[in-house]
Amino acid sequence: MATQTVDTSTTGRNIPWGLIGRISLVVFFVLFLAVPLWNTILEMIANPQLLLRQLIIGLTNGAYISLIALGYTLVYGIVELINFAHGDVYMIGAFMSLTLIGLFGLQAATPPEVRYPLMLLILVITMAFTATLNVGIERFAYRRLRTVSRLAPLISAIGVSFILQNVGLLWGYLRFPALNGVMGSNAVAPKSFPNLLPTQNLLEPLQAVFGEGFRVRFTGKDLIMIGTAVVLLGALYFFVQRTKLGKAMRATAQDRDAAALMGINVNRTISLAFLLGGALAGAAGMLVGLYNGTAVFNMGFKAGLFSFTAAVLGGIGNITGAMLGGLLIGLIAALSDQYINAKWTNAVIFGILVLILVFRPTGLLGENVQQKA
Repeated sequence: MATQTVDTSTTGRNIPWGLIGRISLVVFFVLFLAVPLWNTILEMIANPQLLLRQLIIGLTNGAYISLIALGYTLVYGIVELINFAHGDVYMIGAFMSLTLIGLFGLQAATPPEVRYPLMLLILVITMAFTATLNVGIERFAYRRLRTVSRLAPLISAIGVSFILQNVGLLWGYLRFPALNGVMGSNAVAPKSFPNLLPTQNLLEPLQAVFGEGFRVRFTGKDLIMIGTAVVLLGALYFFVQRTKLGKAMRATAQDRDAAALMGINVNRTISLAFLLGGALAGAAGMLVGLYNGTAVFNMGFKAGLFSFTAAVLGGIGNITGAMLGGLLIGLIAALSDQYINAKWTNAVIFGILVLILVFRPTGLLGENVQQKA
């Protein structure tokens, strides 16, 4: 009986191409970013006050990015749909709040005891409006597409995004006298918000301690922006983790069929996720409009892109990850704008995203889960 010889010289010696590719990518990024990073570190050490100012800007931007990112992560965690229209719901929230500001006649000269209660009322109405809008989008554009190819709801989401952008463009044509001219005279041009938030520097007393050279500013509107976002994020986290409806959302995200067998109304739970995401997007739209002083019909594209990136970076489907990702994106963008160049900010953000996903494909706090049928 003839014997067959087998070449075992390479047996058990598989080349780790995956590891080699990761190492090569790290080396590329290190070589590409070594000089800018070194110069950035030197500038940070030389001017710590400038660094502190950029950190404040990054935290402020990260706060609203986190609010929008939660809408992406809530929806994806339950139905695995990337709702590309979510950024435009945020834009609609900005336009709705500006319209209500015009209807109530709020101005910088409005007394604080009247202005702030009305602003809180406008925030609640705006959140209710965008929440209802998002639920309507899910009911009429996405629900019937759940059982078909994943490409169909994705294309539908892009279509809804374009529709909402055009709604924003048409909204800019409103010229009712009751709006007190808040929409301006040009439908395409950015709309101006009145200066309703306090701008005094809360850190001004520290100049007595550190001297006149202390130039760090943390204004009242920074505090309102961050504080409101923290309250909303905390309320959502408590709702999802501690309430019966939140438990139903988590069960539906884990296994829709099993949740339905346990008596959970899956359709209602999915609508609840869209409702919460829409409410947070509307709040972010109003906060950003008041903070930056402007709103424009296409503002949702970039904000939605950054927010979706934040959700992926933190681990899409993970609420805490979306919050963390939003803060990181805000900080990275602020530091890149100051120390590298604003035109390179997008490249820096997505470069860091790629680098993280190479080693953590599920994001910073994401977990490997079985794909839903």
